[in-house]
Amino acid sequence: MQEASKKEAQRIGYAMVGGLIIGLIIHSTGQAHYVNYIKPIGTVFINLLKMVIVPLVFSSIYMSMTNLGTPEALGSMGRKAVGYYFATTVIAVFFGLILVNIINPGIGADLGTAGLQELSGDMATKVSEQKGLYETILGVMINAIPTNPAEALAGANILQIIVFAIFMGIVALYTKEKSQAITNVMASLEEMSLFLTHGIMKFAPIGIFVLMLDVMAKSGTSAIVSLSKYILTVVLGLSLHAVFLTIVASARLKKSPLHILKGVSAPLLTAFSTSSSAATLPITMTAVEENLGVRRDTAKFVLPLGATINMDGTALYESVAAIFIAQAYGIDLGLGQQVIIFMTASLAAIGAAAIPGAGLITMSIVLGAVGLPLEGIGLILAVDRLLDMFRTTVNVFGDAVGTIVVDSFLSEKEVQG
Repeated sequence: MQEASKKEAQRIGYAMVGGLIIGLIIHSTGQAHYVNYIKPIGTVFINLLKMVIVPLVFSSIYMSMTNLGTPEALGSMGRKAVGYYFATTVIAVFFGLILVNIINPGIGADLGTAGLQELSGDMATKVSEQKGLYETILGVMINAIPTNPAEALAGANILQIIVFAIFMGIVALYTKEKSQAITNVMASLEEMSLFLTHGIMKFAPIGIFVLMLDVMAKSGTSAIVSLSKYILTVVLGLSLHAVFLTIVASARLKKSPLHILKGVSAPLLTAFSTSSSAATLPITMTAVEENLGVRRDTAKFVLPLGATINMDGTALYESVAAIFIAQAYGIDLGLGQQVIIFMTASLAAIGAAAIPGAGLITMSIVLGAVGLPLEGIGLILAVDRLLDMFRTTVNVFGDAVGTIVVDSFLSEKEVQG
């Protein structure tokens, strides 16, 4: 299994590099519009991965809890997972704030309002509707409870699906005999979803090649050059946090950092190319179980939860972007306002959907909390897609490390299956 996973990661890596090089060549010729003819292949690949998310998350959460044996065991795993996710998100934001204040990427930047025309009507409407910190926290808590579970499943509202599956799993723990028929169906659904995921991943190199080709052919390197200092700050912060996560994982698993990185190479490359932690979820689940030895029931519970509420990379990115925008506008943020950014970025990231570009929406929460103009989002739009790839990779890596940490703190009695 590990050998197959290694070959899969290599194929994905070759596809990503190939798409990058050929995309830049096409961009230099000015013929990027031709990529639109093959772009649907990449879209189909992402849609195939998304297709399996709802049944896999719902069945995995349900089965992981029924396999835990008791509600007490479930509570222990949940507390450890949420505690880890909150702690690492706070650390990520801290890294971002330290670096952006040292590098000062926005000072002297003459960017005007470049990129504002790219803010679509729908996105602009969503941005203007964002609330402050208190409303954000309250909204996340209230919206996590599905008023209509069928609607949550149909709309792929992952947080609501997780909550509904948890409630159903708790009921199943108390009514094992009466719920056995549903449990059997869920067990079958889970196995079918995993089997389907393995089949879809055979086409990953093709889909990822097209996705990378599309991004580079259309954006090239122009936006990268004009915002290079800002990009450097974000990437440096994400890299620093990734190193921290690697050290944590290595210490808990008692394996070398190289072993950790090799074990999750396939989901990390997929996350980088798709910019979707949700689409990468099935691949991450397989990697941590087969390559890193994480117990299956831990992975089934912790990873779907992490894909929804653990957004280390997004939180770090938003804290850096908010201060960059303030610097670019010549707005001086005091310590109190930066503390507000620290708190808001940590909490707003929880509400970020695990899909490409969601960070731009929650970014408005952070900007609004300290009174920065929402138009500032236009300054970073040109390179957001590129940075989305990096921050999603860190998000996924944080989820994977979370399973290692939580699993290492659980006793055999707390995890059964």
